[in-house]
Amino acid sequence: VLKLRHEPVKNGFNQTIKRIFDLLFSFFFIVLIYWWVYLVVGLAIKLTSKGPIIFKQERVGLNGKHFYCYKFRTMSSEVSSNIKKQSITQKGDKRISSVGKFLRKTNIDEFPQFINVFNGDMSVVGPRPHMISEDNILAEKIDKYRLRYWVKPGITGLAAIKGFRGGTESLLLMQQRIDLDIKYIEIWSFWLDVKIC
Repeated sequence: VLKLRHEPVKNGFNQTIKRIFDLLFSFFFIVLIYWWVYLVVGLAIKLTSKGPIIFKQERVGLNGKHFYCYKFRTMSSEVSSNIKKQSITQKGDKRISSVGKFLRKTNIDEFPQFINVFNGDMSVVGPRPHMISEDNILAEKIDKYRLRYWVKPGITGLAAIKGFRGGTESLLLMQQRIDLDIKYIEIWSFWLDVKIC
C-alpha cells in the first residue's frame, strides 16, 4: 500500500499562482525599495571596507540544482571571496564588519535576493537555501532532508517565522527546521504565503 504525500505546491496551477506572486512582489519591492536601499547600503559598505557591494555564493535550489544567491556583503572581502573557507556564522563572529552586523540584525543583507526571486531561482517564501558544503552534510544526517528540493528556496519561510533561522551546528534544531520546511510543502496555499510575508 502506498501512502501519497499531499503536495499542493507541486500542482501546476498552484505553481503558476506562486510564480505570479513572486514576480509581482519582487518587481514592486525592487522598484519601490531595493534601488535606494542599494545606494545607501552600498555607500556604507564601500566607506567601511574594500571589496564588492554584492556577495554571491553558490547555494542549492529547486531539484538540487545550484544557483548563485545574492546578499549584501557583510564580511571582509578576503573572507567573502573564498567560498571554500566559508563556514556557518556564529554569534560574535569576528569576520563580520560593523556595517555587516547591522545588515544581518535587520535582515537587510537579504534584500538582493529579490533579484534571485525575479530571475526565478528563488521564491519569496520557501525553505532557506543552504551552502553546498552544508547541504551535502545535512542531506546525510537529517531525516527527509531532500524533500525540500521539491520547491524553490525562499527569502523567508515557515521555519524562519517560527524562530528557526541563522547559522546553527545543532542537528536537533536543524531537524526541527527541516520538519517545518516539509510541513510548508504539505500545507502550502497562496494565503499561507501571504500570511508568512
